[in-house]
Amino acid sequence: MDKLVITGGKRLSGEITVSGAKNAALPILCAGLLTADTLALSNVPKLQDVATMQKLLVQMGLSVQAKEGVTELCGRDINRLEAPYEMVKTMRASILVLGPLLARFGEAKVSLPGGCAIGSRPVDQHIKGLQAMGAEIRIEAGYIHARAKKLKGTRIVTDMITVTGTENLLMAATLAEGETVLENAAREPEVTDLANLLVAMGARIEGIGTDCLRVMGVPALHGASHAVIADRIETGTFLCAVAAAGGDVTLRHTRADLLDAVVDKLREAGVVMTNGDDWIRVQMSSRPKAVNFRTTEYPGFPTDMQAQVMALNCVAEGTSRVTETIFENRYMHVQELNRLGALIDIDGHTAIINGVPRLVGAPVMATDLRASASLVIAGLAAEGQTLVDRIYHLDRGYDRMEAKLSAVGADIQRIK
Repeated sequence: MDKLVITGGKRLSGEITVSGAKNAALPILCAGLLTADTLALSNVPKLQDVATMQKLLVQMGLSVQAKEGVTELCGRDINRLEAPYEMVKTMRASILVLGPLLARFGEAKVSLPGGCAIGSRPVDQHIKGLQAMGAEIRIEAGYIHARAKKLKGTRIVTDMITVTGTENLLMAATLAEGETVLENAAREPEVTDLANLLVAMGARIEGIGTDCLRVMGVPALHGASHAVIADRIETGTFLCAVAAAGGDVTLRHTRADLLDAVVDKLREAGVVMTNGDDWIRVQMSSRPKAVNFRTTEYPGFPTDMQAQVMALNCVAEGTSRVTETIFENRYMHVQELNRLGALIDIDGHTAIINGVPRLVGAPVMATDLRASASLVIAGLAAEGQTLVDRIYHLDRGYDRMEAKLSAVGADIQRIK
């Protein structure tokens, strides 16, 4: 099992190119099931989750070919309308094949996703929405069995804001008969990116970027070309790395407007940032100031950045309060950060962090994707050597993070 060895205390300087967004690429890959034509996708990140999704789609008969930085999908020969447990258990986003399969083929068999370390993420909203569109759904032996001769447009109000639920129902609605109105829809940039691709494929969607999406179903979708948006969470993670370690780094192929809430908090912490259309320059030459925040749905502070900014608060001047409202078990990184000398106490959904002048390197263990990123950030700011174990979590969502950080001066290496 691979590990990362980090010797902290090095200032960062140079340029980092940000990869495409994992959370945009996964639903966009599933959109390949909606048409028999070819989709040409660029800026698809090289990640474990992306590879898993492609493997699942190939198993269904979707052709996936990488050519000179472009991933071509062709859904002409899909012959298996099933997502088996062996594939779904490793990645919850596999549920995103349900809507497209049902809309185009009238049938789908998808394994229920298993548990998740950071908390429960039920798929009942997906099922409720598809049933409202006329699907017959039964759950048997751990599988969702769905049938629909033809999905019908309707008004759907989800009980809660759900990103994958919005994406699944949006894809299903593009081929449904009549108009579908999705209220309480997720507004995340990744949802918008999927919607923009669907429009390029011939879908009729109004209200993109708002919490009310109107979709007028069409008989068929066609091929298109699309570039996946920049990964705002990777962007935010590197911003936090520079803020914690100090330095002057320019991030390329990304946009500040994708993570306004995070940028505002980092500026409050004393980070100096300037940006253009596709770059952000981040400078830090002093100890950060502690910042309070509360996670919430977009455009609020993203839960996927909670752990990284908490790592920054560990070495900040002052005391901060962090409240997690999205996932009930997303503080597993706290005990690992405390092993490095952080002073964090948990009170229900709130973490109280008393900043310390320095952290000290130690062996730590990653427990989930974003927790692993927080440990890398803490290791960069710590004195001495930090050994991060179980970094397969990191590889699910970050493309060669250690190589990108090494290129700007970090002392970080992967060992077997």
